[in-house]
Amino acid sequence: MKTYEVTKDIKRYRFGSPISTGAVVVSGNEINNEDIQYLAFEIDEASSLKYTMEDKDQVLGLGENQKGIDKRGGIFESYCSDEPNHTPDKKSLYGAHNFLLMDGRDTFGIFIDYPGRIVFDIGFSHKDELEITIEDNNFDIYIINGNSKREIVNKFLKMIGRSYVPPKWAFGFQQCRWSYVDSKEVEEVADNFIKHDIPCDSIYLDIDYMEDFKDFTVDKERFPEFESFVERMKDKGFRLIPIIDAGVKIEEGYETYEEGIKNGYFCFDENNEPFVAAVWPGKVHFPDFLNRDARKWFGKKYKVLTDLGIEGFWNDMNEPAIFYTEKGLQSALDTVEELKDRNLNIHSFFKLKDAFTGLSNNLKDYKSFYHNIDGKTVNHDKVHNLYGYNMTKAAAEGFEEIEPNKRFLIFSRASYIGMHRYGGIWTGDNYSWWDHILLNIKMMPSLNMCGFLYSGADTGGFSGDSNAQLLIRWTQFSIFTPLFRNHSAIGTRKQEPYAFDTESTQVLKETIRLRYKLLPYIYSEYMKAVRSQDIYFAPLSFEYHDKYSRKVENQLLAGDSLMVAPIYEENAVGRYVWLPEEMLLWKASKGDDRSYEVINTGHLFIEIDYDEVPIFIRKNKMLILGKHANRVEDLDNTELNVIAFIEDRANYIYYDDDGKTYDFTKGIYSQVIIDIEKIDGDYKINIENKGNKDLKKLNFEIVDTTGRVTKKSVII
Repeated sequence: MKTYEVTKDIKRYRFGSPISTGAVVVSGNEINNEDIQYLAFEIDEASSLKYTMEDKDQVLGLGENQKGIDKRGGIFESYCSDEPNHTPDKKSLYGAHNFLLMDGRDTFGIFIDYPGRIVFDIGFSHKDELEITIEDNNFDIYIINGNSKREIVNKFLKMIGRSYVPPKWAFGFQQCRWSYVDSKEVEEVADNFIKHDIPCDSIYLDIDYMEDFKDFTVDKERFPEFESFVERMKDKGFRLIPIIDAGVKIEEGYETYEEGIKNGYFCFDENNEPFVAAVWPGKVHFPDFLNRDARKWFGKKYKVLTDLGIEGFWNDMNEPAIFYTEKGLQSALDTVEELKDRNLNIHSFFKLKDAFTGLSNNLKDYKSFYHNIDGKTVNHDKVHNLYGYNMTKAAAEGFEEIEPNKRFLIFSRASYIGMHRYGGIWTGDNYSWWDHILLNIKMMPSLNMCGFLYSGADTGGFSGDSNAQLLIRWTQFSIFTPLFRNHSAIGTRKQEPYAFDTESTQVLKETIRLRYKLLPYIYSEYMKAVRSQDIYFAPLSFEYHDKYSRKVENQLLAGDSLMVAPIYEENAVGRYVWLPEEMLLWKASKGDDRSYEVINTGHLFIEIDYDEVPIFIRKNKMLILGKHANRVEDLDNTELNVIAFIEDRANYIYYDDDGKTYDFTKGIYSQVIIDIEKIDGDYKINIENKGNKDLKKLNFEIVDTTGRVTKKSVII
């Protein structure tokens, strides 16, 4: 083992010769220290790290995963999995995010940089024992120290690099379904949004836009004259976002396949032949995204669609998902042959059944193909968690060559820490279950701690049938998530906002309009988090240190000013909340009329009707609001509203930039610094405008701790 000091409060412990994952962007010098701080470890065929927990200890992190914000009591496997049934017993989902934050007797962060399988047993086998088992002896461990949980997370985020920034239009509402099968249906969806006057910026194209499910192709019968169709949809106000899958169809004459074969860009088997698996198109090869030449080649292929006017993509099936392999299928068919003439009993029946249920995403298949990494042959199983990461990295690097200073939308299903620099993620194929609203809430801060700021769930649920109430309540939370997409599966009930009764459609319309009003705040807070390498969503305990805030998992801090407490239970017209301090409650509903209530510290039940969104504004904080529009690019932010809850003094920095380029990295952005001080029952407002040429007027609604509202306007 070698130990390195990365920064003053971060140490890296190196075991063996680990594969470089690219997760960490800083490095350090070797020092003499042979003990891993806090952890006991054992090395044999696998590596085991142990930590004894006290009763008060909490364990946060692990990004996209089951259970709560506090992972104590669970067992988790870090191994990107095509797992659509997110039931509580599942140990792994689509992402592998190996960062833990210990909070208790010792407060520290731990990141295990290993791209194969890791098991985190966090008090599952023994309630007081954290045991981490790494299926290899080649890995890096980082220990991050700090004075608080937030400080530790900040240091970790600085260690792994700045989070991805999408274009501003990608903060608008997005509509998706598997599948809008042709251009006529896509245009009908767009026209329905226009007819019902519902804001929407993007409509998605799932696998049926392709010719026979082949990447970088368009079916000419279902989507004729695609370039002009894309332009026509933009004229209506909608960007089209096509899917790209990991598997490349094996087909003579298909350009992407032919190029991959010619240049050796596909993963290969033990005979050095391109590995064969099956997904949507049938038999496919997998591009070797860990091979830099293959990655560069695949990234440039996105130009096929960007040349047709496409400005955003979602990468899918990139764990990679495997329906079956030839060997696996043959084994299942052999089982059929063996048992076809038998009177099946319990044992033989389940043997037959398991032969087919075990076909997909079989571990044996993941161990049977290889990558070329810098000239070395590496078994896929050892680097499994890097596959989706490097597919999205390929896209991001391709965009940089296609148009270097333009922001494209890109997000992925599978991911590993480090991918957050290249794209966002959605939380995968969830269900239209009330439990999955709560799971969505709990995942958001955990993902933020791992660098994934541009994230969100399939609002309304992907699988199963959503009713109007579930979609309304889910939408009322999703208006705060940076990625805001309604997505449903083939064969399920339509769940576009206009697909329900008139009353529900109206509530959904007003809720989505609220998102657009909130965008000045959401975008400002997102970009400030990116620039300072902080988080956008945080648990209450990151700011409040009382015993109750430490346990609350169904309320979140969203940016600097807000606490959100969504409704996530069926037929509920209210919920219990914990207020760690006095806050201002705004039950946002239709229209621009606003009324407020000062809520005192404590536990209480608040009534929230179906058309209301509870928004809590923290003491001595401000919320910036604009006017709604049906597209982000149509927002008029020349005049903004400021809701301020003031005891004595508040300060807010409103950030903005062009929303299209990376010029903000060169210092080209604007800030409006707002300071409000209460003096003798009145308010002194100071505004310093640093570069915002659009903003002309600020309208203030200032509420004091008695509930008295003072209205003022300031010309900028």
